[in-house]
Amino acid sequence: MTRVKFIDLGLRDYKEAWDLQQDIQDRLIRAKTSGNVPDPLPCLLFVEHPHVYTLGKSGKENNLLINPQFLASINATYYKTDRGGDITYHGPGQIVGYPIFDLDMFGIGVKKYIWNLEESIILTLAAFGITAERFEGATGVWIDTRIPARSRKICAIGVKVSRGITMHGFALNVNTTLEYFRHINPCGFTDKGVTSMEKELGTLQSMQEVKQTLLKKLSSQFGFQLA
Repeated sequence: MTRVKFIDLGLRDYKEAWDLQQDIQDRLIRAKTSGNVPDPLPCLLFVEHPHVYTLGKSGKENNLLINPQFLASINATYYKTDRGGDITYHGPGQIVGYPIFDLDMFGIGVKKYIWNLEESIILTLAAFGITAERFEGATGVWIDTRIPARSRKICAIGVKVSRGITMHGFALNVNTTLEYFRHINPCGFTDKGVTSMEKELGTLQSMQEVKQTLLKKLSSQFGFQLA
């Protein structure tokens, strides 16, 4: 069974966490391609970010609906990133997960990797009494996909893979301030809503309890153990 190093970064600046991911990915790539350095462990990072909007490499800038002055007035920042997907929001009360995994170690491809992330989220939400599912033609985890007027996203996914090694990941809305999503077309959609566990369940959720459940589901789905 693959061993994975888990780090909960707490509340951390987006760029700082991005740089950390890149450093871990670079070390995994060097170990994989050179063969003469010690093999570092794959890592799984959990983090909450201060208010920030991030745009994927194939995203459209006009999906950010506010100007730099307004951005500053709501204490938010904005980054163009190298992940897949369009625009999304990260902020306090949201669990952002960054797996830096060598997919060859798990014997899976990118499609199965994203499926496993989605499944781990779906199973986590089910443990809290929320029925969630995939939405055909879009990544992430959704609620009420069979009722278009009510379809809403609860978890966004956007990844980058280099030499079979992943970075970036998923963002699960737990107690997220959903007002911040009003300033973007989330993931490029203009006709879909966004929700959180707090909104669906009607009460503030324990971040620690959700993290522990999510970690167990990820471990079971991917078949890893914590180092």
